[in-house]
Amino acid sequence: MADHVLVTGGAGYIGAHACKALKAEGFVPVTFDNLSTGWRDAVKFGPLELGDLMDRARLEAVFEKWHPVAVMHFAALSQVGESMSDPGRYWRENVTGALNLIEAGIAGGCPRFVFSSTCATYGDKDEVTLTEDTPQTPINAYGGSKLAIEGMLRDFAARGDLATVIFRYFNVAGADPEAEVGELHQPETHLIPLMLEAIAGKRPALTIHGTDYPTPDGTCIRDYVHVMDLVEAHVLGLRWLLDGRGSRVFNLGTGSGFSVREVVEASRAVTNRAVPMTEGPRRPGDCVKLVSGSRRAEAELGWRAGRSTLDQMIADAWRWHQGPGFTG
Repeated sequence: MADHVLVTGGAGYIGAHACKALKAEGFVPVTFDNLSTGWRDAVKFGPLELGDLMDRARLEAVFEKWHPVAVMHFAALSQVGESMSDPGRYWRENVTGALNLIEAGIAGGCPRFVFSSTCATYGDKDEVTLTEDTPQTPINAYGGSKLAIEGMLRDFAARGDLATVIFRYFNVAGADPEAEVGELHQPETHLIPLMLEAIAGKRPALTIHGTDYPTPDGTCIRDYVHVMDLVEAHVLGLRWLLDGRGSRVFNLGTGSGFSVREVVEASRAVTNRAVPMTEGPRRPGDCVKLVSGSRRAEAELGWRAGRSTLDQMIADAWRWHQGPGFTG
């Protein structure tokens, strides 16, 4: 009988891709999602359990029903700008929700957690390739809440209650090459889907937030990882824990970044269409440059970011955006 893995946020962008990867590896992914930002249509690879991380009793019932061997925790509020304007919501829902999940999992006999963290825990580290040992000094409530969850996981691991693999990454892009699942948020805040929607005429124009950053072209720089590479790492992290190798932190990145204008130009080249765009002010909480290395993941997990070229990420995303998408 196949092992079950509880995937919080499995109806969302990264979570749905993780569920597909888990099924391909012989696991049964059980999605736990309140569908506030996820899509019922995206839950194609295993059962769906409707619920909210703030509902401890519901979590306990799900652990009792499925007895998962591990949790992959993706569910979180993740908009940097919103975390600046409403930090209380991020601290309350991200941190309290994660605590409920951790304690319900331990009580339910599930001692393994793969946690989707973020390079935003490092703060604004210009001209630095981030490593797992880079000091963590987040500059917004999103990064702060993720750092707090990392701390909770370490504390429970130190007590012997669980083992955890923590992945820190920043911009995720692309889509399932077979176009079964892709990226769609309501509202959409991510650069590449915003740009592809503008190209397709689904929105008036892409707004570039900030053109006066201290970068070569004035726009901020990010490290982009293909979603399929990312979820492959999460499966490798799960295998790491199932092999009893203990708790570990891994950065996931390509070691190089692209500016917003470079992404725009690549999108124009891949789609062979103009990108309607306007320029706007910086968003509060945005860093100038975030680029992550992944030497530890490469050496210890055997992970490679094989699909994480800008052209490939945009081409896969464009293929999915030209299909029917999600409707509910």
